[in-house]
Amino acid sequence: MKSLRGQLVVFWLLLLAICVALGVMMVTLYRSSAGAQVAEGRAMAEQSCRAIAGRYARSVTEPAPAAPQLDLLQVLLQLVLIEAPHVEGGVWQRTGGWLAYAYPSYEGSGVKRDIPVTEQPLILELAQQAARTQQLQTDVVRGSREALIVSACPLAAPGNDLAAWTMTRTHAGALTAQTSLRTGLGILTGVVLASGLWLGLILLRGLRHVRRVEAQLVEAEGDAMPVLTRTGVRELDRVVDGFNRYGLRFEAARSHLREAAQRQSRDQRLAALGRMTGGIAHEIRNPIAAMRLKAENALALGPERQGEALHAIVGQIDRLEGLVQSLLALVQPVNVQPKRVELPDWLAQRAAAIQRRADEAGVELVVEPGTVAQAVFDPVHLARAVDNLLDNAVRHAPRGGRVRLHAAPREGRLHIGVDDDGPGVPQALRAQLFEPFATGRADGTGLGLALAREVALAHGGELVHVPLPQGTRFELELPWPTSWS
Repeated sequence: MKSLRGQLVVFWLLLLAICVALGVMMVTLYRSSAGAQVAEGRAMAEQSCRAIAGRYARSVTEPAPAAPQLDLLQVLLQLVLIEAPHVEGGVWQRTGGWLAYAYPSYEGSGVKRDIPVTEQPLILELAQQAARTQQLQTDVVRGSREALIVSACPLAAPGNDLAAWTMTRTHAGALTAQTSLRTGLGILTGVVLASGLWLGLILLRGLRHVRRVEAQLVEAEGDAMPVLTRTGVRELDRVVDGFNRYGLRFEAARSHLREAAQRQSRDQRLAALGRMTGGIAHEIRNPIAAMRLKAENALALGPERQGEALHAIVGQIDRLEGLVQSLLALVQPVNVQPKRVELPDWLAQRAAAIQRRADEAGVELVVEPGTVAQAVFDPVHLARAVDNLLDNAVRHAPRGGRVRLHAAPREGRLHIGVDDDGPGVPQALRAQLFEPFATGRADGTGLGLALAREVALAHGGELVHVPLPQGTRFELELPWPTSWS
């Protein structure tokens, strides 16, 4: 049987059968127990004794004779006791002794006519009590193998000295109950042990298959979905088949997703290339147009204006050279050479490099080195990134405004931030903020933030934009402490 459900159904049916058998066995034990047999024998002895007394009372004439008729007593005993199996009885008188005796259901080879000698003292005592008290008397003597039950009841007599008695035995009731109990408990124990063993085998078999499936999942290499082998258990095989079908769908979905990601990446590169090409064309066309205009004016106005035109042309050439250098720096990989740097001195140098431009713009420049004394990074490349951030901050801060350069360790990273209290980054520009040529200034190239972000990525960090209630913050997040030696 390969189905766990079927095995469990059979197991529960077996338990139900055990419960039913246990109930039947308990009822049988109760009915055959010594207590039940004693109660049944006592009831039969008392009922037989009352029947003898009742028939005797109806048979004698009024007034009752002083001397009972022996033949009548013998007939009454036979008539009553023949209907009570295994019950013997007789009549006793205080003056006449044992008057009559009968055991019509005796299973011996002949007719039993002798009163048992061993039980006579007990019979005599109960008969005397019944005659004296005129009440039914019963006594039970329990033995290891049987119980003796004797009842005595008064008969109608002038001197109240006449009594009938009955006696019966419970034949090996206790021994039978003990034997039945031992047999039943033995069978029950065997069935329970067999059921437990069967359940254990079912569980061990199921767990073995589950562990095999688990091992296949653990041993799967890479990110590929493993193909599980069937176990032979119907319910587990449904799970295995469902997992394998899911794996096929997952691999198909991942393949489609990979293709979509490649198409999206290609589209993004083409879009970025298009924007960059447009930006480069715009940035080159403006200086060329300005140089052309200056040259044409110089040619038209004569030699006295050519010097001024040449100076203007040289300035535009410098602008083009700076643009080309920025483009080269952006497209070439940033190879960082980390060094241990005194951070407060390095930050002060960055502020000094931009101080003249801040003074011309009327912007206050503040340096807050924090508690970090030393850090490990490439001071040259990171200086270019911080200089670009400071230049942007000075350009966007209003006259009389404030630019703050600060550094602090936080959440396992070194944060170098540049804050300004300018108008902030427009919402429409934030999505393309770090893309080349994305700028909100007419005279900007949009390469400063892109370069700064490339430097941060080369260090294993990131450049993030943090909007402030009044102004903007750009923060370089670098590994801290770094793993460089």
